[in-house]
Amino acid sequence: MNIEELSKSQLILLTILVNFVTSVATGILTVSLLDNTPAIVTQTVNRVVERTIETVAAAAPAAVIQAPAPSNQDLVTAAIGADAARAVAIYAAETGTSTPAASIGTYISKSRIIVTAAQDSLPKEAIIEFTSGAFIPASLSRSGKGITIYGFADDATLPKMTSPALVAPGDLKLGATVLALGADGSASTGIVARVSGKGVYTTLPDIGVGSAAVDLSGNLVGISAGITPGFLIGSDVITTLLSATLTDSKNSPQVTATSTAAAK
Repeated sequence: MNIEELSKSQLILLTILVNFVTSVATGILTVSLLDNTPAIVTQTVNRVVERTIETVAAAAPAAVIQAPAPSNQDLVTAAIGADAARAVAIYAAETGTSTPAASIGTYISKSRIIVTAAQDSLPKEAIIEFTSGAFIPASLSRSGKGITIYGFADDATLPKMTSPALVAPGDLKLGATVLALGADGSASTGIVARVSGKGVYTTLPDIGVGSAAVDLSGNLVGISAGITPGFLIGSDVITTLLSATLTDSKNSPQVTATSTAAAK
């Protein structure tokens, strides 16, 4: 048969057959030659093959298996959950928990403090109720620019949880999502509408005095002042008060020991 009369498919099959036969013949010839060569030559060939494989493996990019990115709903749920876990109730120490809470606040575990909005009704000596059910005495440590901070005794055993980062107002972007858990336990979502020297304006509804607003990462954006719906006192105020507390710790009020039994 004339090769020019072969179809394209037949030519491809013929090429594959020739390559296969050539590969088999080359393999047989190589094995035969290695069997008849001194051992040092065989060792040299093996080393060259091993080095070649190592070089190719090192140069080839490693396959990176990445977990799927969390959805927006997962981020919202996690952030609200973190906000809820840090929410506390503040009671006056002299009346205990027999009367309604004076306010709600947010626990920042890293600094061992409770942050809330400043109010005339806030007690100097308080009992803090955590979501874990623990009641721990605290004292008013610092207050200013609409924020009040409570501190604990050095030997107080506090709940362990992830501490939120404080998001400076200057780092916020217009339209960024903000989340909050209201005083009645309802979750709300909004966006950053405006940032000014007075604070952070959002589209959140009235979430109650002292409630915290967080971003999608669960970090603290601000505290509701309860004056205008959606208005937050920026977390930079908290940072400033914490710095002032550390530098002026000798003049800060001392935490008094109030028993858990008294709180109940």
